[in-house]
Amino acid sequence: MDLEEIQKVWSDMTDQLEKQKKLNNELIMKMTQHRFKSKFDKIKLYETIGAVICFIMAIFILFNLNKLDTWYLLACGLFTVAFLLVLPVITLGLLGKIQRMNIVNNSYKDAIVKYTKAKNQLLLMQRVGIYLSFVLMFTSLPVFSKIMKNKDLFINSQIWLAYIPVMIIFLVLFTRWGYKCYKNITNSAENILKELEA
Repeated sequence: MDLEEIQKVWSDMTDQLEKQKKLNNELIMKMTQHRFKSKFDKIKLYETIGAVICFIMAIFILFNLNKLDTWYLLACGLFTVAFLLVLPVITLGLLGKIQRMNIVNNSYKDAIVKYTKAKNQLLLMQRVGIYLSFVLMFTSLPVFSKIMKNKDLFINSQIWLAYIPVMIIFLVLFTRWGYKCYKNITNSAENILKELEA
C-alpha cells in the first residue's frame, strides 16, 4: 500500500467515524427527548382525569344554577365553576407546553432556559391552585348543599364546625403531597436535561 492509498483509507475511516458519532448523538438526543417527555406522562394522565371530573362538576353546577337563589350562593357557584374550568385547562396547557419542548433541535442552553421558564410557570400555577383550593373549600360546600339538599349553609352554619377542620387537614396533606410530586417530577426532568451537558 502506498501513501495515497493509506491516506484514502484513513480519510474513509474518519468519515465513517464522524457519521457514526453523529448518528450516536442523534440517537442519544432522541432517547433523551423520549425520557424527558415520559416523565410527565403519569402526572398528565392524573391531571386529565381530574380535569374531566372538574368539567363534569362544573356542568352539574351550571345546570343547577337556578337553585342558587341568593346573591352569595350565586357568587359561590360562579367562583366554583370558574375554578373547576380554568385551573385544569391552564395546568394541562402548561404540562403540554413542557412535553412539546423540542430538545433535539435546541442547544443545551436554550433547552435549559425554556424548561426552567416552563417549570417555574407550572409550579407557580400549582401554588396558586393550592391557595385557591382553600377558597374553593368555603365556596363549594354551600353550593352543593343548596343544589342537592336545598339547605343554605350560611343560615344553618352548624355543619361548618365539623367540615372546616376535617377539610383543612385533608387539603393541607393532599396539597403538600401533590406539590411534592410536581417538584420531584420537574427536578427529575431537569436532571435529564443536565445529563446532556456531560
